[in-house]
Amino acid sequence: MDGGPSQMDTLDPKPQLEKLSGQPFPMQMEPTQFDNNGSTLASPWKFHQYGQSGLWISDLFPQIAKHADKLCVVRSMTSQFSEHTSANYFLHTGLGIVGRPSMGAWVVYGLGSQSQELPGFVVINGGLTPPGGLDNFASGFLPAAYQGSMLSPTGPAIANLKGAQRTDLQIAKRRELLRDLDSGFLSASAQADPVASAIRNYELAYRMQTSVPAASNLDDESADTLAAYGVDHPNRPTAIYARQCLLARRLVERGVRFVELTCPATTHDRWDQHSKLKQGHTDNALSGDQPIAALLTDLEQRGLLEETLGVWGGEFGRTPFAQGSDGRDHNPFAFSIWMAGGGIRGGCTFGETDEFGYKVVSQPVEIHDLHATILHQLGIDHERLTFRFGGRDHRLTDVHGKVLTEIIA
Repeated sequence: MDGGPSQMDTLDPKPQLEKLSGQPFPMQMEPTQFDNNGSTLASPWKFHQYGQSGLWISDLFPQIAKHADKLCVVRSMTSQFSEHTSANYFLHTGLGIVGRPSMGAWVVYGLGSQSQELPGFVVINGGLTPPGGLDNFASGFLPAAYQGSMLSPTGPAIANLKGAQRTDLQIAKRRELLRDLDSGFLSASAQADPVASAIRNYELAYRMQTSVPAASNLDDESADTLAAYGVDHPNRPTAIYARQCLLARRLVERGVRFVELTCPATTHDRWDQHSKLKQGHTDNALSGDQPIAALLTDLEQRGLLEETLGVWGGEFGRTPFAQGSDGRDHNPFAFSIWMAGGGIRGGCTFGETDEFGYKVVSQPVEIHDLHATILHQLGIDHERLTFRFGGRDHRLTDVHGKVLTEIIA
């Protein structure tokens, strides 16, 4: 959900904002991205309690709210950056600059792939690549075989995947020649790892000519399933995200370890509502609410939710005071995410912000802690998953990170 969903409009209700809306903000304001700070701004949406747990969720998410007892809402997330590119690098790689391996790359490096026909790390691009670009999904100093592979939810999943049609004999002879050339080049190379990774990537690409069209073909899904996700929804961004969520489930079923979904293009700039907060967040929520809820239902019905960890969130939050008159600026001091499945305790909240949702006051969670917890739930000790580079051992969490044991079932 790149751009920064607003915590006090989604998952962290603050009645005090409504009481003081339109009045000067009573707390000291930190410097903001655009320094155009206005008055205290109430949420345009109401919050209600859902499920046996009574979890508070805003009216933005009527379908996801039905799964309240599956969700653990972490209200005390923090970031070290208030600018999109650095914050996205930090969220994805654990460092706010380009060049580090993405979390998905670390996961596949640590666990390997369950599928020999599909990449272990897939990014389903709805149309809006997060600021920072494809480096958010790169392998960094890990072998290139671990980088994210981009798939499209509409049209061909991968452009130009199939080559010219040839006979089986022609294909066999060409592959034999390639193996001979690759073997010779590999043995003569002073840098074996990049060459070996390239060979593995090309061999996987050959197998993907069959596996990707099969995985991305939704024709074998039932009409009820397609309708539940919203594949034919009249709102095109919803229909696109529905295909992304359904494709994600199909990839998980086929052994893909790590799947990330990017936002579909609406008429707004992602969740980055510096103005027109109500319309922007409404449209962005509409694109994801039904498909995400359907994905949770589908995973549960297929017995996959217990072993599949879902994480929803952005790179930072928004201010409780207005930018201009009807927007919210970037806020790295507090934001909310939710997690579901994968052994996470449902129907709970973790951490607390002040009465305005501006800053964390209890149980602060850093990105490194989130990474450590995700790796833990996938069976990885974040302190032992290391890679030797530049004269020292590196890890996703660097020298930081603690597992949030309180939210584990």
